[in-house]
Amino acid sequence: MLLCRVSTVSQALARWGRRSQRGGGLFHRALSFSSGRCHGVGSGEGSTQPAAAASTGTLYRDTVLLPRTEFPMKLSGQKLLDREVQIQQECGFAELYSWQRERKAKKEFCLHDGPPYANGDPHVGHALNKILKDIRNRFEMLRGRQVHYIPGWDCHGLPIELKALGDLGSSGLSPLQIRQKAREFAEGAIARQKAAFQRWGVMADWDQCYYTFDGAYEAAQLKVFQEMHSKGFIYQDYKPVFWSPSSRYHFKHTLCRDRRPWQRRRPSMPRSLWSLCPLRSPQEKVVQILTYSVSVLVWTTQPWTIPTNQAVCYMPNAQYSVVKRADNSELLLVATERTASMEALLGTELQSMDTFTGSQLEGGICKHPTVPDKQVPLLPANHVTMAKGTGLVHTAPAHGMEDYSVASQFKLSVECMVDEDGKFTELAGPELQNLSVMTEGTDKVISMLKESGALLMEERCVHSYPYDWRTKQPVVIRPSKQWFINTASLKDKAKESLQKVRILPESARSSLLAMLDRRTYWCISRQRSWGVPIPVFYHKETGDPLINKHTVSHIAKLFKEKGSDCWWELPIETLLPSEALQKVSGPVSDYVRGEDVLDIWFDSGASWAAVLEESDSRADAYVEGKDQIGGWFQSSLLTSVAVRNKAPYKSLVVHGFAVSEKGEKMSKSLGNVVDPDEVINGGKDPGVPAYGADVLRWWVAESNVFSEVQIGPTALNSARDSISKLRNTLKFLLGNLQGFDPRLQAVDPKQMHYIDQYMLHLLREYSIKVTDAYSEFDAGRAIRVLQAFITRDLSSFYFSIIKDRLYCDPEDSLGRRSCQTVLEEILDGVTRSMAPILPHLAEEVYLHAPGHDSTCPLVRFVTLGWIKSSSVWRRPGLEEAVEGACAIRDSFLSSIPGKNAAQYDLTIAIEPGLLFELMESLQEEPTSTSSQLAELMMAARVTLTSELPRDLHPDALLGHGTFLINLEGGVIREDSPYDIAVVPTSGVRCPRCRRYTSESADCLCPRCQTVVSQAH
Repeated sequence: MLLCRVSTVSQALARWGRRSQRGGGLFHRALSFSSGRCHGVGSGEGSTQPAAAASTGTLYRDTVLLPRTEFPMKLSGQKLLDREVQIQQECGFAELYSWQRERKAKKEFCLHDGPPYANGDPHVGHALNKILKDIRNRFEMLRGRQVHYIPGWDCHGLPIELKALGDLGSSGLSPLQIRQKAREFAEGAIARQKAAFQRWGVMADWDQCYYTFDGAYEAAQLKVFQEMHSKGFIYQDYKPVFWSPSSRYHFKHTLCRDRRPWQRRRPSMPRSLWSLCPLRSPQEKVVQILTYSVSVLVWTTQPWTIPTNQAVCYMPNAQYSVVKRADNSELLLVATERTASMEALLGTELQSMDTFTGSQLEGGICKHPTVPDKQVPLLPANHVTMAKGTGLVHTAPAHGMEDYSVASQFKLSVECMVDEDGKFTELAGPELQNLSVMTEGTDKVISMLKESGALLMEERCVHSYPYDWRTKQPVVIRPSKQWFINTASLKDKAKESLQKVRILPESARSSLLAMLDRRTYWCISRQRSWGVPIPVFYHKETGDPLINKHTVSHIAKLFKEKGSDCWWELPIETLLPSEALQKVSGPVSDYVRGEDVLDIWFDSGASWAAVLEESDSRADAYVEGKDQIGGWFQSSLLTSVAVRNKAPYKSLVVHGFAVSEKGEKMSKSLGNVVDPDEVINGGKDPGVPAYGADVLRWWVAESNVFSEVQIGPTALNSARDSISKLRNTLKFLLGNLQGFDPRLQAVDPKQMHYIDQYMLHLLREYSIKVTDAYSEFDAGRAIRVLQAFITRDLSSFYFSIIKDRLYCDPEDSLGRRSCQTVLEEILDGVTRSMAPILPHLAEEVYLHAPGHDSTCPLVRFVTLGWIKSSSVWRRPGLEEAVEGACAIRDSFLSSIPGKNAAQYDLTIAIEPGLLFELMESLQEEPTSTSSQLAELMMAARVTLTSELPRDLHPDALLGHGTFLINLEGGVIREDSPYDIAVVPTSGVRCPRCRRYTSESADCLCPRCQTVVSQAH
């Protein structure tokens, strides 16, 4: 037999060379070559010419179908940024939302956008929130649903007003002038944020956003206000509220969230004190106590509130004791449970003289510690605890929420002795008037206690205290006449509605319920100019409010037409309709318009009424940070339940905050703030690279968003590297699909190789897993599923097996087209599955993918739908056949660790049974170098037999294993053993395909001889 068919091969190579020179075909251009004989080994007397020997490795390179694509493996720097912007423009990112709203769809997905605050530049918190929402919206759109997503902005409130006015302040400016400056500031912030959101690839109609300062929005908000007022949920009252003297502004209690150790914020540490209130009572229950001269001992960390004391509260079911000090025989009344701690504090033994339950204190009266001749009652209260203090609580109804509740129950006076500047009023007496309660006022109160002999002890302390998060100054609690929502009457219905709401993570539910429990009322009025005016009028003489459905609906109509500035622009005759005056006496001139505006949480909390479709007005999801548990989530719930008896959302997704890589809160003073613009475009420092928008999106998706999300160079570099690895896989897929048209050349799954069919089966499983992950708002799991599929199923398994068939089989062979059909399905599935996270990369892949005419107007990739998956891809026995072969392959490869499997012959011995029949489906002949089983094993030659031959080579490596076959859902189960024998192959390396299947050195193997000879 000839070493090779020289003439046939030479002629074929010449034809291949001419074809390569013409640019025809799909083959990689390599070094040119000339026809000639097959270079073999001589008789031993000499050797071949050096030039010919050197060219052996490159002789057949142009006959190999190597991958070829213009898709770049890596993009960086300005090229990356230009490419992303180009893709956004060419692929119609700006028109995508409108397109999907116009198409026909059976289902709609509504994600209601919680409005970001229009008071600054975009930050990574915005990126985390907006990209997380966009990932879900794009997923739903790809699934064929019509997405309803209207971006919005919260435009009112004190922060915007303060920033807009800057150092000017509001002095000398009219409300309209303040509002104009605030509006201009908000519009500037909105423009900057909107541009950033668009650059991040967020899908929306950016010309159709909602703004809380828009007249139509304000009208819808007043409609909600009217409904709640008519149902009695909104009322005016005189109650204690959080008040910031530094900004002269009332705060919703959850916004006084900057609770911190007080001594870190003041030049001197705060003071706590123990005050004595001598007990006086004619009641029978305390007669025996009065046989002693007893002082009730109270503790407070707010000495300035002592002058407004109206009662001392106790716990009815607790034990109390009269104790005698060993050092001076003074008698004190304290909770029995607190005696030991008081002994340590006073440094003296306390001898118990008598013990009784708190209920026996009922009717007791104490002497006021600073006001002569004033007596205050002992009252039971549920808010008394034994955690700190003495178990007896000083109660000042004007300056404490629980204190006010006690006053309401027992009809106590609620006297406010503190003005809006945080100073004592004349009601506090001449000694305290005009003194700041937090500084010199506190000093004076302590001095008064000493003078009256009512001060037992004073000490510096550290305790948590609410601060104005804007001015960083402490707030006070003081009563004022405000408008409130009675949340106590809405609480039960709100909780019932939440039972029907899915919350992710579920742990956030308890936090939301706890905040609802703590909230008995919601103050919705603010004393500022920049906001939605409360549509109420007041009688000039009596101060009585005039508000009804006629006034509110009339003002709402005016706001819709003219905007809320008209509240200050129009005369009161225009604002107050005649219908509203029919049930009251007096002309319109007897009334003045109110000066309060609505709380911004009421602004945004009514967004469901202004933005959502009227057919249901319930969003599929609200997605915001955990700070909104006490904010937008709650205000939206309360307003919706009050008006419609249902929650405005079907599900809540609560994500964490963006923090530095060290887990620290971002702060300019710490220098750890990450600017998303610098992430995308690079920083001024050359060491800060331009990552592009897709890296930012990958960072969001990859993170565990249900906890704090860390960002920094490490996280961003990791995201960039992950995308680079993904690009490498996509380049391999695209390169091997060059010239393949799935519309004409795709192979039916039934005709495919088993390994190809099996990959479709794995692709189907992948699509199910990744779909489930996106459905659970878990883009991080989607990424992990994607990476596992690429690394384990593609790169380490399928790609390594099929390269020979892809590169060396005839171009139009069934085996190669079968493989390409699967690669096209994989490329399509991977691209669609990553599109919600990496829209720019997905579109870029589509531009290079086969199967569409690039000369036609571009059809956006995202319009093609979600991952295609067919039940046909799962065939009975297919999984068992391939996985059984893989089990044998693992035994084979483990027997030759670190060696090249292609250099060995493999003999597989299986007793007749199911496993043998399955392996026969992969290799019909007893021995083969080109069967599907040989391809899967990646061995030179595979022999399939029922038992190992007796004449095995003495150096043969032997192995044994079992494979459990599970068919028909477990009906058919068989534990099948197998044996293997591995020996070095006697074949020679083929110079074209590099498999050890040639008969002689430097000669083509039979397969390659056929391919080259048939080339035309």
